[in-house]
Amino acid sequence: MSNLVSTFNQKNAPYFLDENWTWYYWKDIISSYQQGLIRSNSELNEIDGIDYFKMNFINENGTYTFNGLPKTFATSEEIDNYKIKNGDFFINVRNSKELVGKSCVVYDVNKNILFNHMLVRINHKEYVTGSFINAYFNTIFGKKLIETCKKGTTTVIALYQKDLYNIPIPIPKKNVLEGIDNIYNSINKKIKLNNRINAELEAMAKTLYDYWFVQFDFPVSDTLASTPLSQQSVAEREKITVVERSRDYKSSGGKMVYNETLKREIPEGWEVTVFNDWIKDTKAGDWGKEEIEGNYTERVYCIRGADINGINGKGEVKTPERFILKSNSSKKLMPNDFVVEISGGSPVQSTGRIALITESTLERFDTDIICSNFCKAVSIKDEKYIYNFKQEWQRLYDAGVFFGFEGKTSGIKNFLFDSFMNSYSIVLPKKEIVEKYYEFLKSTDKKIQSNLKQNQELSALRDWLLPMLMNGQVKVGEAEAQVLGIVAKLDASYDRSSQKSDDELFEVWLKEEGLAARGDIDRSTLRELFDAMDDEDK
Repeated sequence: MSNLVSTFNQKNAPYFLDENWTWYYWKDIISSYQQGLIRSNSELNEIDGIDYFKMNFINENGTYTFNGLPKTFATSEEIDNYKIKNGDFFINVRNSKELVGKSCVVYDVNKNILFNHMLVRINHKEYVTGSFINAYFNTIFGKKLIETCKKGTTTVIALYQKDLYNIPIPIPKKNVLEGIDNIYNSINKKIKLNNRINAELEAMAKTLYDYWFVQFDFPVSDTLASTPLSQQSVAEREKITVVERSRDYKSSGGKMVYNETLKREIPEGWEVTVFNDWIKDTKAGDWGKEEIEGNYTERVYCIRGADINGINGKGEVKTPERFILKSNSSKKLMPNDFVVEISGGSPVQSTGRIALITESTLERFDTDIICSNFCKAVSIKDEKYIYNFKQEWQRLYDAGVFFGFEGKTSGIKNFLFDSFMNSYSIVLPKKEIVEKYYEFLKSTDKKIQSNLKQNQELSALRDWLLPMLMNGQVKVGEAEAQVLGIVAKLDASYDRSSQKSDDELFEVWLKEEGLAARGDIDRSTLRELFDAMDDEDK
């Protein structure tokens, strides 16, 4: 029997609820409301102290990350008062108008992490869980209610306690809420697993790129040797045999030559070029119209700079639907196009963010896509170089190189695209090793995009489900059985018990790709990649 008491006048209900549900004010079900620990940026660092959870680590879709948290120092009393516990619900109460109101529930807390004063931790009475409240505030209706509470200037918006307390929230009976929690936790667990796998695959691709094209320890074979085996001396043959056995070019004595332009040594036979030499053509962006209007009839989704992280799997994809002229159909993105942000950024984030559009990326949308006027689409001459282009570009972006190629017009930062493309020198590897990397990354990208599509579909199911449960169109028992069945079916794709016959092929593949001795590349992730390959690729 619940002791929850509603002070909400049910006659003023925003909409009809199923008989198992009751409207409450948020204040009716809150047991504690706590603002976080105040720390200025000067009191934060990246090395020493205790992790400090800030608003920018909460995503717009109700999820979060602990990756890259800053650190601060705190007293034992502050640690006791502000340390995060599993199941804590947080809402961001100070931010820009677009971002304030983000919320999340945190799990997997296995060390002391403190939370920032722009966040509020809210605990709830009895059986009401943070995960249910978070699910509610990430529905369309829940977000609209948060929108009505936003107050402040054009730059800083606040959510005040008295306004949040008067938000109406529908709460079901205990058994219904527990069933909903089970559904949502199953979906979120699957999404989290997919994100972890993708992060490991991306890290592996980056690590491999660094070995092969930055440290120049790429695998060597007869075809990669500077001269054919038949033309080598006995001494040269003995040398290449050593290189093949170690499979690492530079560390095994591969010949390096000094390049005056790069001011460093590069492998013999490799060239130095600029990005523009790789480019076949570019496409300008478009914005079109919000609705069909005159000749603006071609329905598309438009990738903005703000959508690039989502395309890359680092958040929600919120590409707006637009309508463009049929005569501008040539601006539609094709497989292996890149989208580059050319206007935007911030004081701490440069312009130049990039996303690769593959066939698998396009499958995440139900119609064609373009990029906005603040972006530019780029096609390169040789498809086999797309992953090298992407990795080298991202490596330079992460190093802050693009800050040196920015101009400013009317307060907006602009990426000096032409200047960068024509002046920044990079290594052009031999085609043979590029092709090897391409074949390896093609399977990786296919797996990543498949996981992102799964996440997109699971998120849509999750966001659709709660309103249906609230108005009684869907019963929790039916939904729980169906959703758990869907998740179990997806999880079965990771079951390796039926693939024991592939074990030997897997070991051969590791050896052939030069990965068997790479202790810093997670073996289970490599197996995920191998199992995702087509039989022909294996």
